[in-house]
Amino acid sequence: MGPSDFQLSFRKLSKPVLSPSKEGFDSENTYNPAVVLRRRTFVMLYRAEAKGDKITGRIGLALSEDGINFIKHPEPVMEPEYRWEGAGVEDPRVVRVGKTYYMTYTGYDGETARLCVATSKNLLNWKKQGVIFDEFPFEKNGRPNWTKSGAILTEKMKSGPFKGRYIMYFGDSNIWLAHSKDLLHWEYETKPVLTPRGHLVEPGPPPVLTDEGILLIHNEAFRRDEGLTYTVQVALFDREDPGKLLWRSEKPVLEPEFEWEKRGWVDNVVFAESLVEKDGRGYLYYGGADRYVGLAISVEHR
Repeated sequence: MGPSDFQLSFRKLSKPVLSPSKEGFDSENTYNPAVVLRRRTFVMLYRAEAKGDKITGRIGLALSEDGINFIKHPEPVMEPEYRWEGAGVEDPRVVRVGKTYYMTYTGYDGETARLCVATSKNLLNWKKQGVIFDEFPFEKNGRPNWTKSGAILTEKMKSGPFKGRYIMYFGDSNIWLAHSKDLLHWEYETKPVLTPRGHLVEPGPPPVLTDEGILLIHNEAFRRDEGLTYTVQVALFDREDPGKLLWRSEKPVLEPEFEWEKRGWVDNVVFAESLVEKDGRGYLYYGGADRYVGLAISVEHR
C-alpha cells in the first residue's frame, strides 16, 4: 500500500463510537483517544471532561471486543496531580514496547501545554515519568516550553543518523523530531520536520514503518469560510533519515462532514490520535468536534 492508496482508504462510521455520559467525569466531552489491542480487546484511553469543571482533561478507559461498541470504566485512570498538569491531562497516545506501555500526553497548567510521558504494564495503572522537555525555546502563543503532543515509532532506527535510537514526532504549530535510547529521556532537533500549510500541524497516531518510509498520520488546521477547520493528513518520511520529508497528502484523509464533527465543544474538528490493525483492517480513531470519538475503517483495495 503506497501513500496515494492510504490517502483514500478509510470510511467513517456515521455515528460516534463514544459519547459523553449523562453525569460524572466525562459528562461534557469524550474525545481524542489512544486505542491499543490487548489480547484481541480494544482498549481505549480517552480525554474526558466534566460539566461545570475547570479541568481540561482526565483520562478515561473503555473496552470493546469489536472496536465499535465500547464499555466505559466508571472512574478515570489518570487525573491531574502535579503543578505542570494542574489544569488537565489530555490527548493520550500509547505504544507498547516489550512488556511496557508508554503514554505520551499533554500536561496543561492553565497556560502552557507540555509533553509528558507515563508508563504502565496493564493500561489501567500508570506511573507518571514527568515532563519530557524541561525547556523548549520555540514559542507558541507567546509562551516557551510549549511541546504539547508526541507520537513514538516503536522500532529502533536500524541505520542513519539515529541508528539504535527510538524517534518521536512532537509539537504543535510545527512538528519536530526527537530521539531517545530508553523512551523516557529525549533529545530534540531544532529544525521542524513538518511545517503547516495552513494554521498548524500536530502529530496524530504513532507513526508506522513501511517499505516506502515512515508514515505519519497527522492533524492539520486550515482557516476556511466556516472558520478554523481541523483535518487529518498523511506525510511520509525517509526510513533512514526520519527528518527527511518525502511526500505529504494534498487532500485530507478525513475532514468534518457529519453534524457531530461540525458542532461540539470546538466546531469543525476531526483529530486523529490512534490507528489499530486487526485482522488486516485499519481502525483510525479520532475526536469529533472535541466532544465525541469517531472511527474510520480502512477499505479493502481490489
